[in-house]
Amino acid sequence: MPASNKDGDDGWKKFLWNSEKKELLGRTAGSWSKILLFYVIFYGCLAGIFIGTIQALLLTISEYKPTYQDRVAPPGLTHTPKSDKSELSFKMSDPMTYLKYTKGLTEFLKMYDDEVQEGKFEDCGDTPGEYKNRGDIDDNEGVRDSCRFKRTWLGPCSGLTDTEFGFKEGKPCLIVKLNRIVNFRPKPPMSNSSIPEEAQYKVQPNVIPLYCTNKREEDAGKVGEVRYHGIGAGFPLQYYPYYGKALQPNYLQPLVAIQFVNLTIGTELRIDCRVYGENINYSDKDRYQGRFDIKITVES
Repeated sequence: MPASNKDGDDGWKKFLWNSEKKELLGRTAGSWSKILLFYVIFYGCLAGIFIGTIQALLLTISEYKPTYQDRVAPPGLTHTPKSDKSELSFKMSDPMTYLKYTKGLTEFLKMYDDEVQEGKFEDCGDTPGEYKNRGDIDDNEGVRDSCRFKRTWLGPCSGLTDTEFGFKEGKPCLIVKLNRIVNFRPKPPMSNSSIPEEAQYKVQPNVIPLYCTNKREEDAGKVGEVRYHGIGAGFPLQYYPYYGKALQPNYLQPLVAIQFVNLTIGTELRIDCRVYGENINYSDKDRYQGRFDIKITVES
C-alpha cells in the first residue's frame, strides 16, 4: 500500500512538472506559447468585432433625438398632485387630510417661480401662438431658447394667493401637463366634429384643448362647474416642439389648471379629462395616453 501511494504521488508530480521532458501540466513551453497566442488572437478578434459593432451603432444614434419613435404613443397626460390609484379624498374641515396634496402642488410649481425663470426664458406672450421653429434638431446651433410660463396664468390655482389650492373650500385644483416628446408637434382639432359636442366650445386656433367631465352616467350633474386656467385654457402651440434636454435644458411645459368649484359633497365622483388633437389618440391599455381619470371624494 505505501508503494502504491508513492507511485500515485510521483504520477501527479510528473504531470505537474516533468523535468525529463521539460513539460508543465503535460505541455512544453513551445506548446503553451502557441495556445496562449491562439487565445490572444481569438479574443482580440472578438473584442474588435464587439467594439466595431458598438461604434457602428453609435454612428446611427443622434445626440439630440431618439432614432426611432415609432413605438412612442403621443402624448401622455398627467396631473399634480399625484395620488395612490388616482384618488383624491379629503375633508374640508381637516387640513391634515389634504396637506399632502397642497405640498405636492407647491413643490411642483416652484420651478415656475418668476425668480427661477428670470433671464433664462424667452417671453412668448400670454396668448396662444404658432409653433416656435428654433432650427433643425440635428444642426449644431447649440442650446435653444425656451418660452417662459408664469404661475400667475394659473389664476386661483397658482398657489400665490391661495396656498391651499381651493381644498379648504371644497374646490380642489389639479395642475395638468402633456408629457415631453422630442420633436413632437401636437395638432389642434381640424373641426368640431372630431370632439364631443359638449367640448366643442373649447376649440380655438393654436391650442390643444383640455376638457373634463363625469366618467360615469350616474355622476352626471354631480361634478358641477369646471374652470380652466392657463394660456387659452389649453396647451398653446408656441411651446412646441420640444428639442430635448441637450438643446433645451431649461424647457418648461405649459400647464393647465383645472378647478372643480361645485363638486357634490360626500359622493365619490369619477372624472375623465382628455386633450383633443388630430395626432392625439387614446388607448384602453394606457390610462394616461391623451387622457386620465381620477376619483374625487370631498367630505365636509
